[in-house]
Amino acid sequence: MSVRDQKTPRRVTALPVAKTSALAPSLKAMSRPDGSAGTAALAALAKAGVVFAVHSYEHNSGETHFGSEGVARLGLDPCRVFKTLIAKVAASPASRLVVGLVPVAGQLDLKALASAAGGKKAAMAEPALAERTTGYVVGGISPFGQKTVLETIADVSVADFETVFVSAGRRGLQVEVRPADLISLTGAALAPIARL
Repeated sequence: MSVRDQKTPRRVTALPVAKTSALAPSLKAMSRPDGSAGTAALAALAKAGVVFAVHSYEHNSGETHFGSEGVARLGLDPCRVFKTLIAKVAASPASRLVVGLVPVAGQLDLKALASAAGGKKAAMAEPALAERTTGYVVGGISPFGQKTVLETIADVSVADFETVFVSAGRRGLQVEVRPADLISLTGAALAPIARL
């Protein structure tokens, strides 16, 4: 049975990660930056002392497909770039917000997310609620440095790569990190929540 076929989420404290010398070239040059790009996400990464690389591009203000825009502008594999989506999961006794991390190449499976979070059903959170809760604007919501720390569930495919990309806390800014650091800093569970 493959990891993707597993029905229940699994907590991961560490994934095997290559030694620093084998990291992507962009990560070799950036060890423990000071987070001076001005986002809470980068400050959180710097404070944690993890290795990361920042990738920026000029955001087109008319663009609403933020993940696809980043993939196209930076020339990245859409399976390695993860969208940070906020959903409201209906569970007993009350609903709660949950972060779903899925590749740009796919879509969030709300039923799978609800199941992984121990809920009955899920729906996308209203944009204003997502912004108020995370402290970021839609299209720039990062899994790091959120105003209110939310339960995070990442698609199992995050473990398939040496490094992955997520929003760095504003539109036009991506951060490249090791999956083990992403999982560790967000406390993410892994579950098959993407429809690819």
